[in-house]
Amino acid sequence: MGLAASTKKERLATEQDRGEPRRVQLRHESRLTAVEYVKQKAWEGASLQQCPLHPEGGCGIARHGTYVRVEPPGMEIARWYCKPGHTTFSLLPDCLAAKLSSTLAAVETVVDAVERRESSIEALAEKLRPDIGVQGAVRWVRRRVVAITLAMVALKGLQPDVLSGVGATQGEVRAALKVDAVLAAARELAGTQVAHLPPYVGFGARHRGVKTAKRRAQHQAGADPP
Repeated sequence: MGLAASTKKERLATEQDRGEPRRVQLRHESRLTAVEYVKQKAWEGASLQQCPLHPEGGCGIARHGTYVRVEPPGMEIARWYCKPGHTTFSLLPDCLAAKLSSTLAAVETVVDAVERRESSIEALAEKLRPDIGVQGAVRWVRRRVVAITLAMVALKGLQPDVLSGVGATQGEVRAALKVDAVLAAARELAGTQVAHLPPYVGFGARHRGVKTAKRRAQHQAGADPP
């Protein structure tokens, strides 16, 4: 067991010893946009059929209010609490990115802009995020591109029959699936494996040290060619 895995295991054990709840994100299957989800207060109708820790029942899992997301304004996420498991579960709708305060549609728009860009990554990043400076904007953009590249690669591995011969770009996967909102479609296509698919599409752990996808999204030092 690696140091990081060992540390995480010890941290979770400590949380349980202290009676502190672990938090686990689950998918709330929904075709609503973020605006529609907020307008309809769709979190009120979200339901968790069984406790993931105790599918046989008997744990007394109960609704545990909501928590508020920063984006979009007014968004709330429904929660449940399993007391024996010291675990809080939340249901994240398909319109929202996982482990990022953003919508999947907003992430998709940024990645599309990068894949279709005709100028340098610096120029595009500054246009998208003029409020945080060029280098900050470039990092902001690249985080999204790397995350989606990883998710597309993982999805291809999960669905080789559907995505055989398809590239790992967002645009190529969208064309293969014949959809408009490819990230939401990717989450649906992943099915139960969405729990292991990397964020922002899936709910799995962030992938560290994956050099291939990072090299694909990054460029050499200096300005990009026009």
